[in-house]
Amino acid sequence: MPEFIGSPDGKGRRVAVVVSRFNETVTQALGEGAVATLVECGVDFSDIDVVVVPGAWELPTATRALLGTGRYDCCVVVGAVVRGGTPHFEYVAGEVSRAIMQLGTDFEVPIGFGLLTTDDMAQAEARAGGAHGNKGRDAALAALEMTDLLARLDSVGEEHDGEAEA
Repeated sequence: MPEFIGSPDGKGRRVAVVVSRFNETVTQALGEGAVATLVECGVDFSDIDVVVVPGAWELPTATRALLGTGRYDCCVVVGAVVRGGTPHFEYVAGEVSRAIMQLGTDFEVPIGFGLLTTDDMAQAEARAGGAHGNKGRDAALAALEMTDLLARLDSVGEEHDGEAEA
């Protein structure tokens, strides 16, 4: 039984990183973590485009525009939504998450999802290079791994197509 596992190999990949500016101290660290990881994994720095949007709500719109160009092998989306005293948090976090997931399936392009949804800034800071690592890094690794996995799955389909023709 074949098993398919992707690798975070960035060689030859073109990647968009979409960063929400709101909660900037956290989101800047997430974006920097994503870019540094992409470069560590072999993505040429000149093949990374960073797009900054005002807040988390704008992440899906920018991501859709980028995916619509057909230029990118994958995207990394980072931001931080911190719970406040109103239900605004739930609406923003839930709808942005749903929209980003839908874009990935609609365009069939991997999207590394690094939108923090935390109860307070201390939790967000802990996930943006603090005690809990950098979720921008994790999102970049996931995007590259899924890009490689989808390429492997495509090649399996091509192999089976060739068998059917023989």
